Amino acid sequence: MGNAEYDLVIVGAGPGGYVAAIRASQLEMRVALVERESLGGVCLNWGCIPTKALLRNAEVARMVTSGGREFGFEAENVTLDFAAAIARSRKVAGRLVKGVESLMKGNAVDVIEGEAQLISPTEVEVALAGGGTQRLEAQALILAAGARARTIPGVEVDGERILTYREALERRTLPASAVIIGAGPIGLEFATIWNAYGTDVRVVEMLDQVLPAEDTEAAAELNRYLRRQKIKVLTSTRVQEVANTDAGVRVHVEGPDGEEELEADVALVAIGVRPNSENLGLEEVGVQTENGWVQVNDMMQTSLSHIYAVGDLNGRLPLAHAASAQGLIAVESIAGLNPAPFNVQHVPRATYTSPQVASFGMNEEEAREQLPSIAIGRFPFLPNGKALALGENVGFVKIISDATTHEIVGAVIVGPEATEVLPELVLAARWELTPDEIAQTVHAHPTLNEAVMEAAHAVFGKALHAIDL
Repeated sequence: MGNAEYDLVIVGAGPGGYVAAIRASQLEMRVALVERESLGGVCLNWGCIPTKALLRNAEVARMVTSGGREFGFEAENVTLDFAAAIARSRKVAGRLVKGVESLMKGNAVDVIEGEAQLISPTEVEVALAGGGTQRLEAQALILAAGARARTIPGVEVDGERILTYREALERRTLPASAVIIGAGPIGLEFATIWNAYGTDVRVVEMLDQVLPAEDTEAAAELNRYLRRQKIKVLTSTRVQEVANTDAGVRVHVEGPDGEEELEADVALVAIGVRPNSENLGLEEVGVQTENGWVQVNDMMQTSLSHIYAVGDLNGRLPLAHAASAQGLIAVESIAGLNPAPFNVQHVPRATYTSPQVASFGMNEEEAREQLPSIAIGRFPFLPNGKALALGENVGFVKIISDATTHEIVGAVIVGPEATEVLPELVLAARWELTPDEIAQTVHAHPTLNEAVMEAAHAVFGKALHAIDL
């Protein structure tokens, strides 16, 4: 195919790339979107969406098999079909991918299937999926090539016994036992799913708590409930070797109590991600990287000001919603609209375990280190009427504020629908509302968000329903 000229060429059609394409079209740019696999990227196809579908299945499975008595029913001879759960998750993902396809057509975005490489600061060559090549030229480029699972050196992922999240999301056979390496969101979400279906799950974490990037108190609260669900967690424990055996896998670990051999049907490696920055031609055109991560400023510009990098590729915060936000910033910057710079402190983080964990900004430890004085408001879900009615009254809301300015600098929620409850606090911080202004806002009763209001009162030592039940 011949050359084609565009106002903007975007490489990668995940949440960063396809959202950027939509906004660019709305701003009347001619846009090309290059994708080598599937529209929606990892999030829609092998990450956020299928895992949430599986977590919903796990929630129902847990209710039917062990939670019914509290609600006045008992189920006998229940059969859990894990393959059907996987099939449902693929169906949900497929439906959303078709939705993105429709969005691209509706916004007149040219979708080009193939492998992209920069051959000059303004040119991209695409090795087309159907054969041949096409050269695209544009005055501005957005790189949104994403990331993939990071693996352990010397450990070969075979897709059968040693897995990453991608293989695990397509595996229709439930493992009887599993060792999950890494207690971050990915590892703990798979632990939640498999455990609900009866898998014997052990989680190994090199650092000293689950969710190492989160608030210590929140991590400890979650860990207690993981243990109640009979998920064994080994923290401060390093993996020395992973090997196949006749029956499955053997994971050699070393922790506080010495060395141990863990045997299971499968091992899931969930130790983070690494950027898809190889073979993009970055070095050849002068785009700066560090350990593979593309270096950007707060407007998502690389070392070449007309080339932007968004999402997992830049490593700022490898989350789908962060990628989308960065994509909007990049496009609006290209259009000269002067958008607000990316502020990682105002981006929510979410872990969909049971209970959920959601947070943003500084955790308590970081706030104590970085600020002269802080004020904390904490309120448990235990006395919250809606949480009690749901039968999910574990966890708490914690608001962290600067004691001098009263600015909200962070928050963490452990509990029912924490990921849905958190945005009120992110919005408040984004627009510089104080805990007092949240406390004075009337919240509907009964709602989970009343715990946010109570935590805001608690910043000033005035929580209204601070009782033990």
